[in-house]
Amino acid sequence: MNSSKENIKDKELKTQDLYRRVILRLLAGAVILTAVVILPAGRLAYWQAWVYLAIIYIPLFTVALYYVKHDPQFLERRMRLKEKESEQKQIISLSFIPFSLAFVLPGFDQRFGWSHVSTGVVLAADALVMLGNCIIYRVFHENRFASRIIEVEQKQMVIQSGPYAIVRHPMYIGSLLLYIFTPLALGSAWAVIAGAIMIPLIIARIINEESVLKRDLPGYPEYMRKTRYRLIPGIW
Repeated sequence: MNSSKENIKDKELKTQDLYRRVILRLLAGAVILTAVVILPAGRLAYWQAWVYLAIIYIPLFTVALYYVKHDPQFLERRMRLKEKESEQKQIISLSFIPFSLAFVLPGFDQRFGWSHVSTGVVLAADALVMLGNCIIYRVFHENRFASRIIEVEQKQMVIQSGPYAIVRHPMYIGSLLLYIFTPLALGSAWAVIAGAIMIPLIIARIINEESVLKRDLPGYPEYMRKTRYRLIPGIW
């Protein structure tokens, strides 16, 4: 009986610790992203940025708190950031500059008036960013092994249901929608160039990821033969 109580108490303490770490990381991320987006604009009256931050962080906090309660192991997996594969490390390094510019340039664009994006286009881009998030969260629901880094764990299985029945890498579809339409959602046409540079980097990441999965995940070669396309049915 005492052992059972100790196990329950230990589990509760671990959950509380995870909850604190998740909240701290989310708050730190929210503060940093807000600063990166708002400060270059030189003013707080930047409605495109505030709308964008709301549609990013309200769902993110909600989803994170859900997984703290219902699947803490999945959340622990999503909090890993250090890539193990050398090629993935190189891709992440190359991604840093265009990824950062996609968030920094719109503020300067707002300050200096380099481009004009209509309200309708901004709101349409917001909708596509939300769609990207919905796709990512749908993948989370389907695949509890969806880590931030490229790895294969013990007892990991090939997921073939939901969006994985259509394409092999549905989460990257959501990510690309975020990368491409974030600049427009923030009111900048020029910054779309930085977002678009992420496309070949994502392609390189997928190609390397598949080589790892073929090597380490039983059943993945068969899944590749069954589900032919990586991102876009009928194209690639």
